[in-house]
Amino acid sequence: MAKQSSSTVTYSTLISDIRSRKFAPVYLLMGEESYYIDKVTECIESTVLPEEEKAFNQMTIYCTRETDYRDIINNARRYPMMSEHQVVIVKEAQNLQKIEELLTYVQNPLPSTVLVISHKNGNVTKSKKLVTAIAKVGVVFESPKVKTGVLPSFITEYLKAHNVSIDRQATMMLTENIGTDLSRMASELDKLLITLPEGGGRNVTPEQIERNIGISKEFNQWELNTAIINKDVYKANQIIAYFNSNPKSVAPQVVIAALFNLFAQVMQAYYAPQRTAESIAQHLEIQSWQTRDVITTMQHYSGMKTMQIIGKLREADLQLKGVNKGANLSNADIMKELIYFILH
Repeated sequence: MAKQSSSTVTYSTLISDIRSRKFAPVYLLMGEESYYIDKVTECIESTVLPEEEKAFNQMTIYCTRETDYRDIINNARRYPMMSEHQVVIVKEAQNLQKIEELLTYVQNPLPSTVLVISHKNGNVTKSKKLVTAIAKVGVVFESPKVKTGVLPSFITEYLKAHNVSIDRQATMMLTENIGTDLSRMASELDKLLITLPEGGGRNVTPEQIERNIGISKEFNQWELNTAIINKDVYKANQIIAYFNSNPKSVAPQVVIAALFNLFAQVMQAYYAPQRTAESIAQHLEIQSWQTRDVITTMQHYSGMKTMQIIGKLREADLQLKGVNKGANLSNADIMKELIYFILH
């Protein structure tokens, strides 16, 4: 039995235990990042029972506000039919009213049942007793929203598992333009994998991303960030002009979010004990190689200017939402003014 608390269980160890057939009677999978919750659920669905036993011994319950918790308990208390286990998967458990009532089952779970509670869009907050009880007899796995800083590692590891490498520029193009939705990121990476030739030496390039995903290798958020990091006034204005004339390329809100993340990191870096790559990486909880852009930005923008830029980004965000926006001020005007302020 895999008894692990939410403070120690990780995705890799959890998947390893399941594949090794070390099953817990109850799994609580919860958090804002649905990708890992879905992957653990899929692993349990495909591992516990052979195909010929699933028809009678594997059940999925999709929760709505009308779902009765007693139905879940009654199904969990059934004995398997000609099988060692039965699997009961409760999806969208965040919709379940009186989820705390599952405590009566969790306190005395049936050893032959593998109960999976998939709770997305946040953690279970209604009942700490339920979470504590599950941690004692089974597994509580938390899947928080991922930070932008971990995306490059996610991309490279995902592709490495398929014997594919990727250029740094291509990695950053995906990071900046797709963002922290791991399910969408995985979907886009799967599209790229389909287009690659079979055999060794496969590598994802910016050209392939431009061709297959529709992100321009010259005019994208990563290139804008790079231009601003290096204070390349001409390139930055060229890119923002492209965005303004092609509204479907990159939305202004996406530009502001990406720039805010950049300068927020830079602001935090100014408070690092030392201005070395190692110290900044530890302070920001990122890899050392990821500090290169932060350090370069610090060389071009003082702490005071960085603070002013963050304030201007917030102001521009409000203007895009219609707050304190002049009657004749377009979104394109807001973005041009923002880029001018940052670079001068």
